[in-house]
Amino acid sequence: MIATRMSDLAFAVVLGTALGVGVCLLISLAPRWGAPSLARRIAPYIRDVTDPRGLDVVAPGGSPFDWSAFAHGRLARLAGGDAVLMRRLHRAAWTIDAARFRSRQLGWAIVGLGVGGGVAVVLVLAGRGSPVLGLVPPVAAVAAALAYDAWLTHAAQARAARIEEELPTVLEFLALCLSAGEGILDSLRRVSEVGAGELTSELRGVVIAVGTGSPLSEALTRLAAGLEIPALTRAIDQLVAAIERGAPLAHVLQAQALDAREDAKRALIERAGRKEIYMLLPARPACV
Repeated sequence: MIATRMSDLAFAVVLGTALGVGVCLLISLAPRWGAPSLARRIAPYIRDVTDPRGLDVVAPGGSPFDWSAFAHGRLARLAGGDAVLMRRLHRAAWTIDAARFRSRQLGWAIVGLGVGGGVAVVLVLAGRGSPVLGLVPPVAAVAAALAYDAWLTHAAQARAARIEEELPTVLEFLALCLSAGEGILDSLRRVSEVGAGELTSELRGVVIAVGTGSPLSEALTRLAAGLEIPALTRAIDQLVAAIERGAPLAHVLQAQALDAREDAKRALIERAGRKEIYMLLPARPACV
């Protein structure tokens, strides 16, 4: 009896989903529903009084549902606030804002909900239905949202690791340029133009900020605060202190490069110590 009811419920879900999708497609083809409103069409031309993207203008008498605003409000607490999320996005070099990230996270959750519902329906139709299957769609939705957040965390950590690897080389290059007689700003400009890594792209942003009127010390401090990498923060703090006190910058950068290389060696030894069990496993023979 229970199996029959579960099978009927599965068929109802499948047919209801198909009916709902068909009705939504038919409504979207209607001219009044499918065409953008007048307010939405003129919004890009009045950006000085609207959102820069032209998305906050609502037609008179209407209140369309804004998925971005919904995701921004509902998922803000899960990511720790806008400031924390923006730092993570900057650290991962993702060119999206917090609202766009949460909109995509909500989209991932909806896709996970649909996939979980599909899996539950398939299992019920296969004769393996149980009341526990009702938990599959929400669990899949939460897992999809957390997976997108974990993707951002992994991207931020991977980029931070690449910046730490590039830091000693960049500091030595800066010390070499300073020893050749160039100023600190010219040295930063030369390194940012020659290099092609993650750190050099950040230094390119510092040079642009200084060129638009920002003080060099403030631009460097903002760079360190945005990336939150201990080795880089320590090097920039020493560099800013040397600039303010008039100390020789070349010697400061050389000392920071040596410290960064020592930190890299220590991190490599610690990583090898944590993975010593994997080193005991026999390697796979190479194919001839």
